[in-house]
Amino acid sequence: VQLVESGGGLVQPGGSLRLSCVASGFTFSSYAMRWYRQAPGKVREWVAVVTSDGATTDYADSVKGRFTISRDNAKNTVHLQMDSLKPEDTAVYYCNVVFGANYWGKGTLVTVSS
Repeated sequence: VQLVESGGGLVQPGGSLRLSCVASGFTFSSYAMRWYRQAPGKVREWVAVVTSDGATTDYADSVKGRFTISRDNAKNTVHLQMDSLKPEDTAVYYCNVVFGANYWGKGTLVTVSS
């Protein structure tokens, strides 16, 4: 199993970023996919989830209305569109899948600062 995140970077408050996670080594279209984040000095927290068919999504209260998770099963890719970014969104963002065990990517750093 391999999960490779990309799309992080430095953005000003109020700006947008789109993260991507390309998956391989398993039947991507059969599993829900999640995004987590870990801010400096804090525990990793769940951000969003999308079901295997992309029909249902859910979000942490802290990002609801600002972030959108989506997936492209033809490309084995899950995205996280992040709008109206705040300094408190600064974190390393991780892609995650669970089947038998927890699998994680190496993460992509998002820094929201002026």
